[in-house]
Parts: sequence; structure tokens; C-alpha cells
Amino acid sequence: MTKLPKRKRENEKLIPAEPLEAVDAVAAVKKFKAPKFDQSVEVCLHLGVDTRQADQMLRGSVSLPKGIGKSKRVIAFCQDDVKQAALDAGAVKAGGESLVEEVEKGFFDFDVAIASPDMMRVISKLGRVLGPKGLMPSPKNGTVTPKVADAVGEFAAGKVEYRTDKGGNIHAIIGKMSFTEADLLENYNHFLETIERIKPSTVKGVYIKKITLSGTMTPGVQIKLAAVED
Repeated sequence: MTKLPKRKRENEKLIPAEPLEAVDAVAAVKKFKAPKFDQSVEVCLHLGVDTRQADQMLRGSVSLPKGIGKSKRVIAFCQDDVKQAALDAGAVKAGGESLVEEVEKGFFDFDVAIASPDMMRVISKLGRVLGPKGLMPSPKNGTVTPKVADAVGEFAAGKVEYRTDKGGNIHAIIGKMSFTEADLLENYNHFLETIERIKPSTVKGVYIKKITLSGTMTPGVQIKLAAVED
């Protein structure tokens, strides 16, 4: 039998036996033995949605009150009169057809693509390359908007995107291990409130079935559902 690394063995001893209140779960995650880098802290929500129903597949974006401690590389598909504003807001590249050509030729050094509505016809050809990578601009997550510069600024600062996977789970980064417990808790509560607010009207039964908090390289800590379902 393969012997577990020392840090993993020590962390497994620290896993709470029962689900915790959110404030205690945050504290528990921060107590795990950590690697030398500043880990991201992630929340995973298992939802009682029917992933076969399009209206129950959640997708969107949200700015967390304390940020996530991570900037993103953003490009903007826009007209020339908006280009400089997008660059000033933090876009690594901005433009119209010339930027489309760059992407077609293999430029993918970005995390988020923003587009103005009038550019969708121009960039529609990129669906086959950006779609599979989850980078195609969409009104559902706020990446298609007439306010290009504002969106660039928000996403460059770390605006969180989320979507339901095929298993009915939503994963989202809510900060870094270096954040204070209070800041992580505030981000967690804000994200949770966002997901609760957009509950599809067609969902039957329990909406949020399980919530787990973890670091990039730590075990997960389960959060009491009673704290969020009341």
C-alpha cells in the first residue's frame, strides 16, 4: 500500500467529523497544513437541479466584495471608438476583426473575452474554437455587454464566473488562504446569496443539497445546510 504524504496524513486528521457552520468551516479550512504557495479557497455547491433541463443550468458571474486575490487576462472585441477605453480598463488586447484574426491564428493567452453586442456577428465564427474552452462571450455571464470598459475592469479585477456542470455542481473561487477569515466568510455569504437568488422556479425539492469548502490542496469541509436553507 502506498504511504500517504505527511501533510496529507496530518490534514486528514483535521477533517471535521460533522458539517460546520460557515464561520467555523472557514476557520477549519485555514487550519489545514498548507504548501508554500498561497492556495485559492473554493466553494462547491451540489444543487438539486435537473441538468437535462436548460432552464435549470445556472450560468453567470458575480463580483465578490473582497475580490478573489487574483487578476484575469481579459480581451475585448469592440469597435475602434471603444478600444482605448477597454485597454485603459485593463484589457490585454482590444479590437474588432484584427483581434478575431489573431484568435483564429491561435492566440489564446487570455482568461476572459468580452464583446459588445454589435460585435457578435463578427465573432460568431470563433464559436468553434472558443466554445469548447469556455471562452465564448455570452450575455448569460455578463461577457456580452454594451458597457465593454466596465466589464473589462470587473473581470480583470477577478470577477467570478460560475456554471452548473453535468453533475449539478457549481464550483467557484472565493478568495485566497491569505485572506482573513472575515473576508472569506463575507465572500462566501455573498456568493451563496447570489446562487439562492437565482434559483430556477422549476426546481423541485431541496435546491442546495451540499456545500463543501476547500483549499487548492486541502481536504473539503462540509458546511451545515441548516445555515443556508432557513
